[in-house]
This record gives sequence, structure tokens and C-alpha cells, in this order.
Amino acid sequence: MTIPAGINLLTDTASLKAINGEPSANTTVKKITQLERHSKNFIARSPFCLLATSSSEGCDASPRGDAPGFVHCLDNTTLLIPERPGNRIADSMRNIINDPELGLLFLIPGRDDTLRINGRGYLTDHAPYLELLAARAKTPRLAIVVDVTEIYFHCPKAFIRSAFWDPDRYMPANELPTLGTMILEQINGEPPSKEQQANIDKALEEDSRENLY
Repeated sequence: MTIPAGINLLTDTASLKAINGEPSANTTVKKITQLERHSKNFIARSPFCLLATSSSEGCDASPRGDAPGFVHCLDNTTLLIPERPGNRIADSMRNIINDPELGLLFLIPGRDDTLRINGRGYLTDHAPYLELLAARAKTPRLAIVVDVTEIYFHCPKAFIRSAFWDPDRYMPANELPTLGTMILEQINGEPPSKEQQANIDKALEEDSRENLY
């Protein structure tokens, strides 16, 4: 990364605090360390979460989604997340093996507030746990066990500013190229032919339809 001359970068927390200020007492007190009925209810109704991991190999933020309640609460401090079929790159899982610290952000469609959970993750193929996470008669091969250390509900400002759930703000489908088109151009350095576009779009559609579980 090249930093232009004259750009000030903050390199200590004191400088950050001087500009950003201190959180209010009401903000800090909302952080809790155990799952209770409100956080459990939110997780049970959430069909989607973001998983953030990091290690010396790098950082990763990865989407996880399924029917509401796909993340299972084992007890007041333990979550189970199924590892459904994907691209097998496994960035998140490799990070967890190297550094268990992780963060989760749970979303519910139509709600502007979110639930943030921090903790430590561990991979398991423990059969009784995997059976709890079965969907459409298919059991995942792996699961992430999360040892919860911090829980708090996040304010809705980001979603309000972005009008994220407003259908009137949805992007037209043709405003961006298809996923396959973008991937091929990234790989080859030039736009793909119409035949190449059709072939990769078909392959991606079939994979999403046939290999969800």
C-alpha cells in the first residue's frame, strides 16, 4: 500500500479516542457474556449471519445462511454452526484452526438491528452435534463450535443510512454483470464471450441448485 504524502494515519488508541470520543455508559453496559432469551430468540429467527475470522495467514469475512435457527444454541455460552457445502477453499476454517478468535453478526430480514457475538471457535466432526444440524435429510461433515465470550445488540444506524431493506432502493438486476462473467474476466483479464458467459452461469446455477446441502 502506498500512502500519499500528507495523509495522517492514526497509530495509537489515544489518537482514536481524541477524535472518536468515549462510549456512553449505556453502550458499554449492554455487553453481556451469556446467551439469554432475547439473544436466543434472535438467533432462532435469523436465517443469515456473517462470520469474521483472522490468523497470521490473513482475515476473512464469510456469509453463512440457511433456514431460521440454523445456528443451534447448545447452552448459554455455546453455539453450533453447520458447515454446509461450499467451494472448499475453507478460509474461515483454516483461520479458526490457527486462531480461534471470531466474530458473528446475525441479521433478520426487515429488521435494522443486529446481534453481534464474539468468541472462540473450534471445528468438530462429532456425530451427535452434526445430527443436530441436519437439514433436508443431509448432515454436514463439519461444524463450528463457538465458545461465546461477548454478546450485544447493535444499533440500526447503518441499516437506516443504507436503506438496506427498502425494495425501492434495490439495484436493477442488469446493473452489474453476472457472477460468472465477473469471475471469468478477473481470471482471464478480458471480458468473456457470450458462450463462455452462458456456460459458467449455467454451471453456477446448477451448483447452487444441486449442492446446497
